[in-house]
Amino acid sequence: MDKPMSYLQKHPSITRDRVAKFLADGQWKDVNIHASLYEARASGSPAIEMEMWSAPGQDRPTFEHAVKQEFAPIQVGHMFGPSWSTHWVRMKVQIPAEMEGKHVRLLFDPSCEALVWSDRGEPLQGITGDGGDNYHVDYTVTKKAKRDEHVRVLYLEVGCNGMFGNGGGLIGPPQEDRKFRLSTADLVVYNDNAWALYYDMEILAAMAKNLQDSPRGWQALVAANDIINEFSVGDQKSIKSALNISAKFFAAQGGQGNHQVYAIGNCHIDTAWLWPYDETKRKIARSWSTQLDYMERYPEYRFAASQAQQFEWLRTLYPSLFKRIQEKAKTGQFIPIGGTWVEMDCNIPSGESLARQFLLGQRFYKQHFGQTCDVFWLPDTFGYSSQLPQIVRLAGAKYFFTQKLSWNNINKFPHTTFQWAGLDGSSVLTHMAPANTYTAQVTVSDLINSVKQHKDVAYSNESLYLYGNGDGGGGPLEAMIERLDRIKDVDGLPRIKHAHPNEFYEHVEKTARDLVTWKGELYFELHRGTYTSQARTKQYNRQAELLLRDVEMLSVVAQSVAHGFAYPAAELDRVWKLVCLNQFHDVIPGSSIEMVYRDSDKIYEDVVNSGKALMESAMTSLFSHVAAESVSKATGVLFVNTTAWPRSDVVAVPGLQGPGVQQIRERDNAALVVAATVPGCGMSVADVTNGSADIEAVPVTAFKDSKGNVVLENIFVTAKISPRGHLVSLWDRREERELVPKGCAANVFRLHDDVPLFWDAWDIEIYNQEKYTELEGTNVRIVDEGPLLASVFVEVAISENSVLRQWISLGATTPRLDFDCSVDWHENRKCLKVAFAWDIYSDVATYETQFGIVQRPTHRNTTWDMAKFEVCGHKFADLSEHGYGVALLNDCKYGFSTLGNVMSMSLLRAPKAPDANCDMGHHSFRYAIYPHKGAFGEASVVREAYQFNVPLVQLPVDATSSADFSIMPFFTLSGDSSVVLDTVKAAEDNSSQVVVRMYEAYGGHARVKLSTKLRVTRAQLTNILEEHVEDAKLVVLGSKRSVDLAFKPFEVKTVKFQVKA
Repeated sequence: MDKPMSYLQKHPSITRDRVAKFLADGQWKDVNIHASLYEARASGSPAIEMEMWSAPGQDRPTFEHAVKQEFAPIQVGHMFGPSWSTHWVRMKVQIPAEMEGKHVRLLFDPSCEALVWSDRGEPLQGITGDGGDNYHVDYTVTKKAKRDEHVRVLYLEVGCNGMFGNGGGLIGPPQEDRKFRLSTADLVVYNDNAWALYYDMEILAAMAKNLQDSPRGWQALVAANDIINEFSVGDQKSIKSALNISAKFFAAQGGQGNHQVYAIGNCHIDTAWLWPYDETKRKIARSWSTQLDYMERYPEYRFAASQAQQFEWLRTLYPSLFKRIQEKAKTGQFIPIGGTWVEMDCNIPSGESLARQFLLGQRFYKQHFGQTCDVFWLPDTFGYSSQLPQIVRLAGAKYFFTQKLSWNNINKFPHTTFQWAGLDGSSVLTHMAPANTYTAQVTVSDLINSVKQHKDVAYSNESLYLYGNGDGGGGPLEAMIERLDRIKDVDGLPRIKHAHPNEFYEHVEKTARDLVTWKGELYFELHRGTYTSQARTKQYNRQAELLLRDVEMLSVVAQSVAHGFAYPAAELDRVWKLVCLNQFHDVIPGSSIEMVYRDSDKIYEDVVNSGKALMESAMTSLFSHVAAESVSKATGVLFVNTTAWPRSDVVAVPGLQGPGVQQIRERDNAALVVAATVPGCGMSVADVTNGSADIEAVPVTAFKDSKGNVVLENIFVTAKISPRGHLVSLWDRREERELVPKGCAANVFRLHDDVPLFWDAWDIEIYNQEKYTELEGTNVRIVDEGPLLASVFVEVAISENSVLRQWISLGATTPRLDFDCSVDWHENRKCLKVAFAWDIYSDVATYETQFGIVQRPTHRNTTWDMAKFEVCGHKFADLSEHGYGVALLNDCKYGFSTLGNVMSMSLLRAPKAPDANCDMGHHSFRYAIYPHKGAFGEASVVREAYQFNVPLVQLPVDATSSADFSIMPFFTLSGDSSVVLDTVKAAEDNSSQVVVRMYEAYGGHARVKLSTKLRVTRAQLTNILEEHVEDAKLVVLGSKRSVDLAFKPFEVKTVKFQVKA
């Protein structure tokens, strides 16, 4: 009798549901494909016997330590815990005789993460339990069991955290007493044909679903339906027959004109996020050891891993695993990529920090893998600085990969493959995977989207595809690689192949036509709160960056001048790596759990303590012969200026005494001294022995006017602070101009509601600006009356739980008005901002970015303008019109907003996830107002911002001994003032070579002469990696050596000097 005809065309949805149920591990698993996936299974004794030792607290002991401990028996059902604890399981494995000749696997599911170790201490493979897409609990015990198998011993290091930590929900703070059940410990033999059919059916089901109403979709549905009709549980012949049906379907290949997808496995491991650094070190070993196993089984498989820091941890903690990776790197299967120390945030770090990320990363890859990286690999960070293309090029790379802009919540970014041009015009070939993820699962829908969502497919018919479980590690699974093999060239889908990312970019370079260019920053329209969250971390970062800047410069000078001083290259390398580590894109933005910030605080304390010790060492080597025995016995103060221009400041010197001290500051009893015209990269001494000494400044005064306003006045400006603590007038006395509009105010604190849609620590949303309370100050009083400093104290009650205390000060030597703040902050999902209304009209505001500036709209004409309601800036933001402007300076803040004539700066946030205590507690920070004649490009805002952040280095001295003592400036920069000397350091490979890095800060062509007192014998231009680019002409005139340099707008230049010993 003939079989009944199939009417699936009349009921396709029913047939698609039938196919789905055939694959489901649920109600029908005893009669569908799942009933045939295993040939054999054994559990319990004698097949598996287990003992366990639990490490104390949150210790993560080594293998060598763990195996020496006392172990106690456990069984399936044992509960591991609490959160973050570690438990070592010793497992004795006896393969049953019935598994002879078979590929035997261990299924071990602790419902958390684990690492399989050999009894010799070799890390073998990672385990991720508890189900879900990340589930990976199988380990190959042997590929072919013998007749008389001996008892094998394995160790399993169980870490009590899931792939995404221990939080409630994705981003909730960690649960401290979470438990994990050992649900499975079995030996199994796979039915290879059944698994092959399972993978075939996954593809057929997906094609039938995603290609509905297309001929190929119908063909997939017919094949899947026929397979189910052919399949019979326990009948191996039926499975082979079913495989013939699927093979016939997959034999139909696509055309040569199909879209080409280049697939690369990865397991994007966040260096810290919902888990601490120490857990990441284990995640790396778990994830990468697993991928090495796949490379043995799938020779065509390619896997990429970034972040030199993670490789360095592996090299130190798991040396045998690192060596295996080095071997696979030689074959091209394991691909070190990225070029940076970590996948850093690109908003907060300074330009020099970004340079060090590449310097440290590329040098590591060159040393340990024999080559640097061509691709700057940054799938997941929260915005991309406009100077990155130039920095990438200067670091020896030429391609860029990311995908994060696909998360934009207002405008969709319009390009996929394009040239990204930076501030100076440098460009990098850039690609954003059109699948819009870096953790793809090798699905039919992803491949279809790789074409459908490719915005530049008219110019380049190919794309990158990053697959594998990520964020918490893991990487590709066996099932993903199997699916990829089936769809590599099948009619109805794009072609896909395993490939090195370089292969993709090189092919695009050769074949793409008319690629568009995107100029300037790649602004991320989400996660704007990361400019502000975890304020202490951001403050530490700024402090560390600038401290190390001073240390390096002074150490170079000390090595050149002071006999016996050695440049501390090893220690500076160590602390720079720590600074770069904390710039990871979930640490410095403020989006990690509290444990991470306890660790990062300790790291920063280490960096700061080391930096201060190195600074003291350099200063002692240079000036010990004039240093005072103690500050109380000092008769003068020596000031060192590490900026490259002369400056005059009123400086506070705690503990200094003497008749020449003109004023004591009220709040801390520090002596105030005028440091007058300290030369750039030079020094001067202030004598405080003469009571009638000229203070070299017209006195500043403080008084109350008839309206009750406190007035601070010097020869430059008159500032009026109202009884509410607001700045109600700022009068430029030289220009005779009022800066605060009538009826408005500046220095107005606003407490905003700050409840985002989901990403708590990450997001400030646009409606945040709609709901706020203006705060009023009280207890306004004069505390310093001159002659060097005039100050007023203001207290602001933020709420019943929080208070801000502020000192507003005007010095005698500057028009800059300083605001020192001390805040006790205990809020729930609030954001504290400070706002300034100016009588300035401009369509754009100017913000400092790395090695330059970026201008952004002050209006909301378009959705692209509107999306920039909160933006990132560094040391300053400036609002200027023709002829005049005002700059807002800061010492540790990064979140700004300018709408019309109102500038605001975000000071503190209070999110509750993933750190329930984010920013709670005490904070101290400073900001300032700097009014200036001329528009931004005509003013000295960049220099003033440096001076606000880089104080003069001070040393109490014996004025008599130092009267005739002088160290001439070791570096001078003459010519156009738009060029900034940012860094002076010893070369990485030769401390007798000195590296000087400069940049053009305003956006114009510039010529400068860089001169030095060092005994230079050769000068050359280099890239960021300090590799030779071209020789520079060295001019010798007396004791000076100089080079003439021409800069393009926003260009970064690095000069390396060879110094005679």
